[in-house]
Amino acid sequence: MKPITIRGLRQLLWPPGAASADGSRQLRPTAYLDGLRGFAAFLVYIHHHELWAHGGKSGIIFENAFGYNGEFYLANFHFIRNFFTGGHAAVAVFYVISGYVLSAKPLSLIHDGEHLQLSDNLASSFFRRWFRLYIPLIVTTFVTVTTWNIFGIWTRTYQPKGSISDELWEWYVQFKNFSFIFKEGWMWVDYNTHLWSIPLEMRGSLVTFIACIAFSRAAHRARLLCLLGLVVYYLYIVDGYYCALFVAGMLQCDLDLLARRDGYFPRWLRRLEPYKTFIYYHLFFIGLYLAGVPSASREMDHLRANPGWYWLSFLKPQAVFDLKWFYLFLAGNMIVASVPRIPWQRRFFESAFCQFLGRVSFALYLVHGPILSTVGDRVYHAVGWVREEADLNNEQVLRWANVFPLPKTGPLGLEFSFLAANILLLPLTLWVADFVTRTVDDPAVRFSRWLYKLIQRDGGAEQKHVDLAPLMRVE
Repeated sequence: MKPITIRGLRQLLWPPGAASADGSRQLRPTAYLDGLRGFAAFLVYIHHHELWAHGGKSGIIFENAFGYNGEFYLANFHFIRNFFTGGHAAVAVFYVISGYVLSAKPLSLIHDGEHLQLSDNLASSFFRRWFRLYIPLIVTTFVTVTTWNIFGIWTRTYQPKGSISDELWEWYVQFKNFSFIFKEGWMWVDYNTHLWSIPLEMRGSLVTFIACIAFSRAAHRARLLCLLGLVVYYLYIVDGYYCALFVAGMLQCDLDLLARRDGYFPRWLRRLEPYKTFIYYHLFFIGLYLAGVPSASREMDHLRANPGWYWLSFLKPQAVFDLKWFYLFLAGNMIVASVPRIPWQRRFFESAFCQFLGRVSFALYLVHGPILSTVGDRVYHAVGWVREEADLNNEQVLRWANVFPLPKTGPLGLEFSFLAANILLLPLTLWVADFVTRTVDDPAVRFSRWLYKLIQRDGGAEQKHVDLAPLMRVE
């Protein structure tokens, strides 16, 4: 009995990867998007850890271009800088992928003329989307707040409110406001400040669903022009960069689907097919360069002071307030478009490692922040990364300062003590992400699907034909 119990516990904590009967992994046609999303979430993890540990002047170096103020480091060199501060570009990639994936099924139904099935599909997606995004947030923030309060844990952004009832009330007030996606102003919760992108994810999802409905009867060429017009509107007329990213992902999906049909793909794009390798390699590397847009300030003068960005600064439209998002819009679309057309890139993102990251990507995004602000902060202090200016009033963390100091030898961002800390923190974060995926995220997906089927069944049983003609008659 004991071996069975141990084996069952092991499978609960870290189950084996899924494989087919012949031992090979079964990949979907868009598996590369899963891997790209997972690797983007991994870049968010790295970005936040680099800035958290270094902070201050060193943190600003990460966010500026190579050579700014005469500072030359490997960590801020062109292209390489994305492995250190690629979290900004990762969010843009998230949104483009979401627009692509959310519209894939509706667009295929539009192409086939299945408008009745399209209505059913969009109704289901629309209904399930909020639950799919917010149930994991509810569970993870609830566990975080109760754990921190019970054990009296302080972080840089959180202090216990007193009794557990006071804490839960504060959690409820913050979350109810956060969950209202049309709330004006900045949206986050103190228990996980990295969740600011989720309400924008929900808004972008609604824009994608509405665009599918609005353009479902349009001719193929007209729909492409309408989507392009929406991108221009959200990027050049109003400050809706996240909506532009979603719509651009939908536009990419529409073009990919049309490319499989004879006579529908734009002819001018078809003429470029002999040069696609040349084009997509250039798009990929241009996208990587733009993904490294300096982000230490929103001021245009600061961007122009960064080497390699003076002339590019004149491309920014007036409507975009936070200037980095215009360049990240271009970067995210170029990267997503080029990855499937570059064989070695596609193979990398379809690898087992990236597919694992893709499977746990949402949970990784949710849990890496609380782990960093609790366990991570203390581990970094223990090995010598002390930031008294950030933790001046947090004696809990300062108590860990230099408990086990390690040398900071090595290039900026790759110091021995920083890498040593992540020998503990990275596996811990990935394990928690995997656990949350299986115990929270996957059940949330199944729950939303079950709930939609439930209301369908109840609605169908009670639905009766009602003659509306008398109500529509005008005397």
